[in-house]
Amino acid sequence: MAFIDTPQTEKANRRFIKTAMARPLLEPERELDLARRWRERSDVDALHELTTAYMRLVIAMASRFRHYGLPMSDLIQEGSIGLMQAAARFEPSREVRFSTYATWWIRSTIQDHVLRNWSIVRTGTTAAQKSLFFNLRRLRARIGGASAEQLTHEGRARIAEWLHVGEVEVEEMEGRLAAGDRSLNAVVGEDRDAEWQDFLADDRPGPEEAAIQTLDTAARTRWIKQALRRLNPRELTIIRERRLKDDGDTLEVLGRRLGISKERVRQIEHQALGKLKEALIRVAGDPVAAGLAPA
Repeated sequence: MAFIDTPQTEKANRRFIKTAMARPLLEPERELDLARRWRERSDVDALHELTTAYMRLVIAMASRFRHYGLPMSDLIQEGSIGLMQAAARFEPSREVRFSTYATWWIRSTIQDHVLRNWSIVRTGTTAAQKSLFFNLRRLRARIGGASAEQLTHEGRARIAEWLHVGEVEVEEMEGRLAAGDRSLNAVVGEDRDAEWQDFLADDRPGPEEAAIQTLDTAARTRWIKQALRRLNPRELTIIRERRLKDDGDTLEVLGRRLGISKERVRQIEHQALGKLKEALIRVAGDPVAAGLAPA
């Protein structure tokens, strides 16, 4: 998916970049003073001087990600957000240069922006997948040279080892980076009278299968409700609180509520589950004889 800056935007970008790069760098003492004023007194003027002095970091980092096809203006904007996040979290007492600390935040926000917008298909969510996305091209060139178009099995294995991911993940990411997005309305066929979406299979169940699933679900629900009637009140309470809730109670909590030990709760639960299992096995064989279905 390619995005292009308009001529007006490119002109504004050049003007902004020229202004930002012309600002003088901060001496360590001045940088520390500004960071403390912002941290301790919320001095907005200090924040402005601190961040504008390091817009050059944002621009330098954004330029490293231009080959992903996203507008430079968007990359700079995202990097600016990272710069502001760094200013909000920076602790002067740690004796680390703000520029060093801010670089990580700038790179992280730009990378997240690229992952969200490079493709309409989510490319990666874990740290390993993120590393794979941003390093695959470089490592592929390192293995096969600049002309390498596709990795060999040995090449995928080496990259997988370097980045601590599976070979399958390397192969899948290689395919995503090579394919890009495709419009559902793309015209196909010799006569160009059909669209790509016309040939996509519908994985949803058909009307007959959906009706059968609905009936089966209703039957299972009815049988379970009737099986629960075979439990006494205390057994039913324990099963409901332990097994039928998304966040079930612990044995200890139920024991305090019922005035018994947690071991006794476990025994009653085991006994109740046995009753339910027996009832459901019987109904699976003959629901009418089991008394769990109408005759």
